[in-house]
Amino acid sequence: MKERPILRRCVACKKLLDRKHLLRVIRDHQDGVVFNTGSGRSAYLCPNEDCLEEAFRRKRLNKALRCQVPSNVLEALHERLVQTDDLVAKAKLSTPQQLKSGPDAPSASTKRRT
Repeated sequence: MKERPILRRCVACKKLLDRKHLLRVIRDHQDGVVFNTGSGRSAYLCPNEDCLEEAFRRKRLNKALRCQVPSNVLEALHERLVQTDDLVAKAKLSTPQQLKSGPDAPSASTKRRT
């Protein structure tokens, strides 16, 4: 049985996405504001520049986490966003071309066995 995705909403654009595709910002009771690890009050952001700028411009992270988010968090999120974009670009360049799968392509069930 296929598992259902766990959906979360981006605090900036309000899109509902699988949480695997979002950046997680957490207000931890011991360490302050951290990323992707720990437990505590969480807010999610789409991994794009527009959502990051919107969240800080309109103080959406402050409201969602119910605390003052320091400016160094913006820098750390921006760095993580750049790393994510670089990884996606490298993955797109390194993926091999997909095999032709159309009506002309032979399927596994039509091959003759010898």
